[in-house]
Amino acid sequence: MVYKNIKTYKKGYLNVGDRHKIYYELSGNPKGKPVFFIHGGPGGGFSQKHKRFFNPKVFNIITFDQRGSGKSKPFASLKNNTTQKLIKDIKKLLDHLKIKKTFLFGGSWGSTLSLVYAINYPKTIAGIVIGGIFLASKQENDYFIYESRNIFPEAWKKFTSIIPKKYIKKRLIEEYYYKMIKAKNKKTRKKFTRAWAEYEFSVSCLSPSDKKIKKWLKEIKYEAFSSIELHYLVHKCFLPKDYILKNAPKLNKIPVSIVHGRYDCVCSPLSAYALHERIKGSKLYFTLGGHSASDKETEKKLITEMDKLSRVRL
Repeated sequence: MVYKNIKTYKKGYLNVGDRHKIYYELSGNPKGKPVFFIHGGPGGGFSQKHKRFFNPKVFNIITFDQRGSGKSKPFASLKNNTTQKLIKDIKKLLDHLKIKKTFLFGGSWGSTLSLVYAINYPKTIAGIVIGGIFLASKQENDYFIYESRNIFPEAWKKFTSIIPKKYIKKRLIEEYYYKMIKAKNKKTRKKFTRAWAEYEFSVSCLSPSDKKIKKWLKEIKYEAFSSIELHYLVHKCFLPKDYILKNAPKLNKIPVSIVHGRYDCVCSPLSAYALHERIKGSKLYFTLGGHSASDKETEKKLITEMDKLSRVRL
């Protein structure tokens, strides 16, 4: 069951330093079990629909926009925007809310940040539900950029048509990033930020359509979504090589559920399997779905796993 009409009972900004203020909302049951939702992108921000995974009678739902994302300020800022800064922001927000232990929920980049945070602060985590696993490796970037063209050749052709052919094989990500960040012409920057987001949305679900893609482009602030995402990919997500897999055993004592679309063309199913093998006792579910958490079987399984966690004692 998808949970609907979840009311926000508190909202605000938290000054986390470095001239950044992150926006957050609290919804559901103020006395319920805390669940911390970590959005994707990075740069995607959260929306009201992201609350649909959580029973509002049981959970105190915490949603926030990461640095530069959504309503956080300054908008689309790349300054002092790193993985290490984001995990400290999460800890500061939890401390501000006086929450000592919480559940984590995240998809795509949200799974990455959830895992990195839990590795650094395992005693503050009661359980984890993550989907669309991304472990921040070059192999995964290549999977998304180059292998997805075998499934979505028309989207790939459009995506690569705006850059010189010499950059396509080896420096596609860097060329897109350069055009988004360094181009003097505002129209050029907008063209590339939109094109990146459009490509990702085009390959994200089992049955993409022009109507769906246009809807997502309207809903998300793609200027932040694309530029921040490329900022992280170009800088290897500010993580040492294989950081998550090497440290994943630190999560062995935490209930971890991994949900991944069997036909995910953005994040490789192999990453979900590799993570599952590194965390003892973790549960892995492959669904009839792509990357999007809106694919029905994936959505249903994510909600089911959160409902199970609702019975876990903090």
